[in-house]
Amino acid sequence: MDILSALADIFPSKRLKTSLVERIAFAGDAGFYQMIPEAVVQPENEHEIGELFRLSQQTGVPLVFRAAGTSLSGQSITNGILVDIGKHWQKAEVLDEGKTVQVQPGIIGSRVNQHLQKFGRKIGPDPASINAAMMGGILSNNASGMCCGVTYNSYHTLKTIRFMLPNGNVYDTANPEHYEKFEKQEPELFAGLTQWRQTITGNQEVYENIRSKYRMKNTVGYSLNAFVDYEHPLDIMAHLMIGAEGTLGFISSATLQTLPDLPFKAAAILYFPGIYEACSAIEQLKHSGAEALELMDRSALRSVDQLPGLPEFFRELPAGAAALLCEYQAENRYTLDQLLEQAMDLCNGLPLLYKADFTINEAIRQFFWKIRKGMFPSVGAVRQRGSTVILEDIAFPVPKLADAVIDLQRLFVEFGYNNAIIFGHAKEGNIHFVVTQLLNSDAEIARYDSFMRKVVALVLEKYGGTLKAEHGTGRNMAPFVEAEWGGVAYRIMQHLKATVDPMNLLNPGVIINADKEAHIKNLKQMPEVESEVDKCIECGFCEHHCPSKDVTLTPRQRIQVRRHLKQMQTAGDTGSYKKLLFEYQYAGLDTCATDGLCQVDCPVSINTGDLVKRLRHEQHGSTANGIANFVARNFGKAEWMVRFAVGTGITMNRVFGNRFMEKVTDVIRSVMPSMPRWWNELEMPPPKISHLPANPSVVYLSACIQRMMGNNGGNGSVQQAMLDVSRKAGVGLLIPAEMAGHCCGQAFSSKGYFEAAAIRQRALIDALWEWTDQGKFPVVCDFTSCTYTLLKAGATLEEPYRSRFAKLNIMDSIRFLQELVLPKIEVVSKKEKVVLHPGCAATKLQLINDMKQIAACCADEVIIPKDAGCCGMAGDRGFLFPELTESATLLELAEANAVDADGYYGSAKTCEMALTHFSGKPYKHIVFLVKDIIK
Repeated sequence: MDILSALADIFPSKRLKTSLVERIAFAGDAGFYQMIPEAVVQPENEHEIGELFRLSQQTGVPLVFRAAGTSLSGQSITNGILVDIGKHWQKAEVLDEGKTVQVQPGIIGSRVNQHLQKFGRKIGPDPASINAAMMGGILSNNASGMCCGVTYNSYHTLKTIRFMLPNGNVYDTANPEHYEKFEKQEPELFAGLTQWRQTITGNQEVYENIRSKYRMKNTVGYSLNAFVDYEHPLDIMAHLMIGAEGTLGFISSATLQTLPDLPFKAAAILYFPGIYEACSAIEQLKHSGAEALELMDRSALRSVDQLPGLPEFFRELPAGAAALLCEYQAENRYTLDQLLEQAMDLCNGLPLLYKADFTINEAIRQFFWKIRKGMFPSVGAVRQRGSTVILEDIAFPVPKLADAVIDLQRLFVEFGYNNAIIFGHAKEGNIHFVVTQLLNSDAEIARYDSFMRKVVALVLEKYGGTLKAEHGTGRNMAPFVEAEWGGVAYRIMQHLKATVDPMNLLNPGVIINADKEAHIKNLKQMPEVESEVDKCIECGFCEHHCPSKDVTLTPRQRIQVRRHLKQMQTAGDTGSYKKLLFEYQYAGLDTCATDGLCQVDCPVSINTGDLVKRLRHEQHGSTANGIANFVARNFGKAEWMVRFAVGTGITMNRVFGNRFMEKVTDVIRSVMPSMPRWWNELEMPPPKISHLPANPSVVYLSACIQRMMGNNGGNGSVQQAMLDVSRKAGVGLLIPAEMAGHCCGQAFSSKGYFEAAAIRQRALIDALWEWTDQGKFPVVCDFTSCTYTLLKAGATLEEPYRSRFAKLNIMDSIRFLQELVLPKIEVVSKKEKVVLHPGCAATKLQLINDMKQIAACCADEVIIPKDAGCCGMAGDRGFLFPELTESATLLELAEANAVDADGYYGSAKTCEMALTHFSGKPYKHIVFLVKDIIK
């Protein structure tokens, strides 16, 4: 049977990915393994999942489920069929006034918490990757995190679960009838679960071992505690699905018990002279009610000592020092104060290097967590180019933790891991260690193998710990599961896997693996490519921000494909290299919005958009650059031509019908794809406007797009609205008569025409220097993307432009309205409900709160959709690749359209056009909201 043809019978082409670039994009996850799938599919429902199970068994092709791909041990890769569930399984339903929540596997963990926020609740698992990890992975890896300990992980907060076995049968523990159904339809499995439970409960040694190991964090192998915690085989099977890493079936939904999200928090970093002193304090602090206790060894502290804002003594800590980030949480201030009083009494008796200083200041508390969370990425950012970051997590009984850490540090020295660090959730004896490793030679692989085998012996034989505390077994620990559990327990796991998946097709090699060298096979190569992205650790934290994630590639995938291109080139695989390079043009370059939001959550601060701009630049020849430079030097004429073209198109539509220009451009695009598609959201260019007040106080820079592309739904121009609200506030807004022809350069830089962008930026700096009387007046820009471009450009300017730019005070219209207009006007009539689109530039400039404050002054209820982000327009991308913008706005507009609002507002014309185009709602600049309420 031809597997691709069979898949095509199940899935439409848009949900079946078989091209080389698509398959390579899914070849790796956040771990250090890689396998290229035969195909990637995106099922929408259980019927399609069942068809995949059937097809896998008919063809013998492995099947692997993947959510966000943030797994660290290769749990979500395959050379068979990769099932991407991150696109169509994103529902969450809050139940019982927030006490429980039902989730599908494709929704991000932090999104679930956003649904629960208004109820003051949260899910139990709180992994560091919660802003990227999806519930499928959180459940399938039995994720825990910094505060949930062993009590509130995925396993212990599971209330009900719906899952499908490889035979296609579906069971839901919320349905009482399914208990009888399970016994009738799964007689062999039912009997096996019953027998295995009897074996465990009848074997005192095995039983006590299970009880002992799950007092610590433990995700090695299958969740054997299910056999001692539950009696009915369906309940046992339901909890075996948690932590099974997709090797037993598919979880289609789960209902979790939630926890109170305690609003009052206080934290301190406690500095100790050594590991022993820090670890000796853990039990006392834990019993005092500490919610989090994060251990950091001296190397971990040293890894972040360049972070701005650290205390002066931080860099001078003794060589063997250690620290604990200690946090208390409470439901009210009184309870928190009591906890802190007890904590201070305790800390006064600890051998601290510096007096404990607990803070309730949220900014400082967040800074403490920034220190702790910055340790892993800091090592990744400075590692040797071409090396891999390996993050492993182990757990020890807390009384043995100090000795174990010291021994682990000795192993680092023995094997030459000179920049290794240790940190972790000390409250539960769970520590993470980070090493950087080259995997490009037999000698380096042998070094890693020897190191890992000594770690296994250290953890299991000397200290009675666990090999995986919260990251799941994965490929890295699969060869050592039997060593962790012993023969009896391991054979039960083998029988379980063989009974449920007799052909070993579900994520084979993960958890149950007879190959004792599996942990050093299928290793991911990290060849040096571009300097901008060589520090990428492929964690996937960037992906949920990316507007092209559901159309083509994510930032992580763009980098992964670049690395594969380098591998092919080095290996001399010319055919594959050329094919992949060709496919990368559309998937990697054309459909990248270069919005830079990928940098927001990137642990090593990579802006993949900058890479794409440079790659676009390298594609331009001298002719293309010459044309761009010519247009830049004559931008006033170019602006006039665009205004004329837009006006002509609108006139043609009025004469020949509303869709005339759309049809014309579609015909042209069929033979010349670079032709932008007409959108009817384009309107007559606004009349030119200038204003010289008697007492000017602010210079107004209206973006070229605002000047060329319309009057905001017939409500008049943005320029006139800005002038009107300024007059009401008594702000002297100077609108230069010479503004036509000026541009921030974004239209050129986003396409890789860097010299053309510089031409426009230099000209604009000269003009602003003159208009502001050499920096005397601040400048307000009415297009947030242009504001961001100007502020970012300041670092690259040469003299004298650099000096002039440094004296200019450039602000966005959002901040202008919030700081200079609203405090000076009277609100006449508030709107009832408004929806905001902050946009990518507003996010990067940290203007979202300002935008919310503006709206809160003007409306009783302000809504920002949970999935608001980059609209994908990126200037002209929506006109050239409308599928990008449609996909990027899909979830945001689904929420916005469900709201009957009095207005929809943004701060960038092209974004407003895109949102209006795909929603039918009239998005306008936020200045119109202010104008409306002061009439």
